[in-house]
Amino acid sequence: MRKIREIVVDSVKSKAMPRLIERPTVVQAAGNKPKQIQEFAGRVNSGHGGVSVARMVSPGGWLEPGQRPQFEEITVVLRGMVRVEHEGGVIDVRAGQAVVTAPGEWIRYSSPEPEGAEYIAVCLPAFSPDTVHRDPE
Repeated sequence: MRKIREIVVDSVKSKAMPRLIERPTVVQAAGNKPKQIQEFAGRVNSGHGGVSVARMVSPGGWLEPGQRPQFEEITVVLRGMVRVEHEGGVIDVRAGQAVVTAPGEWIRYSSPEPEGAEYIAVCLPAFSPDTVHRDPE
């Protein structure tokens, strides 16, 4: 039995290797002003369906349509402030802070301050235009 376990472990080790993602794919963003989305991992850039990781850079005054996504989203703010409107109020998330939104929850993101914001968004499962369910503009 021990020999079989060693063979299985060796087989898994030989197939599993780190994979470098050399550069992100720039994805079109929704909203009233141009926002840069750089997807590092996800459906577009790496073929990951279970998770997406993207760097966002939004200008001051940027506002996107509300949405009711079917995925959990974890947003880590690196610079500036991201405002998250939800059915129960508003959360201002500043550099060094994060916010987690649940699937099915109505939310709207914006960067209302003049300097805009830079942040990382992690979606579980991966972001998809088919599962974000944006409000009509």
